[in-house]
Amino acid sequence: MRVAHFDCFSGISGDMVLGAVIDVGVPVEVIRAALDSLELPIKLEVERVKRCGFAATKATIDAADQEDYRFLPDVEAILAKGALTPKQRELATTIFRKVAVAESTVHGMPLERVHFHEVGALDSIADIVGAAVGLDLLGVEKFTSTPVPTGSGTVKCAHGIMPVPTPGTAELLKGVPLAPSTIKTELTTPTGAAILTTVVTEWTATPAMTIERIGHGSGTKDFLEQPNILRLMVGVAAPQGLPTLGVSETDTVAILETNLDDIAPEVVGYTIERLFAVGALDVFAVPIQMKKNRPGVLLSVICEPGKAIALEAILFRETGTFGVRRTTATRAKLRREAVTVETPWGPVKAKRGWRADGFEVITPEYEDCARVARDHNVPLRDVYAAVRK
Repeated sequence: MRVAHFDCFSGISGDMVLGAVIDVGVPVEVIRAALDSLELPIKLEVERVKRCGFAATKATIDAADQEDYRFLPDVEAILAKGALTPKQRELATTIFRKVAVAESTVHGMPLERVHFHEVGALDSIADIVGAAVGLDLLGVEKFTSTPVPTGSGTVKCAHGIMPVPTPGTAELLKGVPLAPSTIKTELTTPTGAAILTTVVTEWTATPAMTIERIGHGSGTKDFLEQPNILRLMVGVAAPQGLPTLGVSETDTVAILETNLDDIAPEVVGYTIERLFAVGALDVFAVPIQMKKNRPGVLLSVICEPGKAIALEAILFRETGTFGVRRTTATRAKLRREAVTVETPWGPVKAKRGWRADGFEVITPEYEDCARVARDHNVPLRDVYAAVRK
């Protein structure tokens, strides 16, 4: 599997992504042609610069300032007339929609009434479209990223002086592991956050990969403390997790936990149902002994990081708990696929898992096995045995 990894030690912005994909080998002429097809008064300038002594590519969009605000339909109309592939147009549209949803949330207004400020400017449109084209042309199947530093201090934006991260950036980074930074500026912009959360599926400091190419995209500012660059690594995924065990894949999950000692068992069961319905990967309850010798329940939830906020809301609402602990973990997984197995009573659905050392396992799907057992009046264990055989 081909992988691209964002090393965001100095944050991320749209122009840094654009510079990194060009520096890693995407032809600048192709990106420039895509931007020209938008028929906007913009020009892409590319130059080699140094940040704290390290060479990087600086991508700059030369565009006039415009006072008019753009709404999401305006931006989508611009994308529709561009000479982009369907995948590139979909990626760019998804990034803009992420920004629109975040702005809608922080400003408390309907999505269709959200007007873009900085992200709707010509240079930001070009950054997002150029990044979408460049990321598509990398030809990778998976994107990973380090935890994201947002910076510190304050920044001046369209709504005045705001703390870093700004509300829109913070909303976009929900469920994303953040990294501390003492640099007094905005390291991660809304554009950078939207690009990351659109394409990245795993957050890890050290990816399991064999690096083939490295690109460095430069930010505008030149810090004294560290190089203001985004490092983009492209290569092939190594056997993930613990290579000696032949594990095939890893991902990052969020783990939510809460201790409950004043709740009816029926409420616990109902809460588990609601958690699964909203997208929890797994939910389990363990009996525990709490303070004052009270028996209780440890309710644990495993989920994708992006769903942690929604699942936390269910835990608070349904259980009345006063606190939920959240951690992240790297999960080793088998490669998997859905299969249909022929049995003496007809086809039955199952899940096949395997890893690089030849290990393989078949897990029958309970609902399908139970249906066959009922329809043919045979023991459920016989159906399971037939599937595994």
